[in-house]
Amino acid sequence: MRASERLAGRGGALEWLRIPSALYDSLTRARNAAYDRGWKRVGRLDVPVVSVGNLTVGGTGKTPAVIWLARELLRRGRTPGILSRGFRRGTEQLNDEGRLIAREVPDALQEQDPDRLRGGRELVERGAQVVILDDGFQHRRLARDLDLVLVDATRPFGLPLGGEREPPRLCLPRGLLRERPAGLRRANAAIVTRADQVSVATLERLTDDLHAIAPAVPLARAAHRPVRLRGIGGERPLDWLRGRPVRLVCGLANPEAFAGTVRSLGAVIVALHAFGDHHPFAPSDLTDLAREGETLLVTAKDAVKLTSASVPFLVLDIEFTLLEGAALLDALLDALPPGRAALHAGLPG
Repeated sequence: MRASERLAGRGGALEWLRIPSALYDSLTRARNAAYDRGWKRVGRLDVPVVSVGNLTVGGTGKTPAVIWLARELLRRGRTPGILSRGFRRGTEQLNDEGRLIAREVPDALQEQDPDRLRGGRELVERGAQVVILDDGFQHRRLARDLDLVLVDATRPFGLPLGGEREPPRLCLPRGLLRERPAGLRRANAAIVTRADQVSVATLERLTDDLHAIAPAVPLARAAHRPVRLRGIGGERPLDWLRGRPVRLVCGLANPEAFAGTVRSLGAVIVALHAFGDHHPFAPSDLTDLAREGETLLVTAKDAVKLTSASVPFLVLDIEFTLLEGAALLDALLDALPPGRAALHAGLPG
């Protein structure tokens, strides 16, 4: 059982975690108050900053959203620079998410630096006209012009839905919230992701809930839709999976979302091998899982770490697709300022 599934339960020794959770919550609220009141200093770049983040630990589908956002900025004639911490990068220049972004948006610049202010300045030096702060909602040291917060419809407050009772909405370590849901009020817009993977009733309840938490924050809805099935021999149509036995392999914070997408394509899921998020795959990981008559299927994020695998596998490519709220996000992106350098260039004398 994964940690998120255990935390979704109630009772027993698990409830002792409410004590450190309350402490975490208090520290987070104090930190946010310090930024709100100007007691903590904030650095600003010479170009606009768009943050893509969430309230929870991992699994909301940020990477496809960042890729979509970078393409939207390129379409507007602006060079995007994508800035992230580079979690579990190791000795590589980019981690798995960064390598996937480089494959999908080769014209975007990237920097991975735990010091986001330093990394942002480096991107500006390299020519970025807009900086996309990946996973930056809680990283308040860097000022942003636009805050987009993703809320996963299948686990909106961190823990998976299901069962008779709603899972606890608590901060780490009792829950998976990085801060209280009320933090959503700082956002310019919230995007409910994987809106196609829950029932209409569940989606309506979540919409009402988010409106109650942050009534002034507009909502959009999005899906992470499969667009391509590829392997060593080239691409295959998505309907090739229908009725076929597949063994899923992934290193994601929310592996069930991957399984739900594959299930929607009609595949017969024999097993879901869910490794930890950002798992450093070795060739033997796939070799040990290969079975005669079954197809190994991996995510695009994991595929960049499996180039030396000795057994065949297929990759399912996913794209972020807006279902509702396209006009809202268009307006927010179109309203981004040109940046101080561009303003200075237009001044007379």
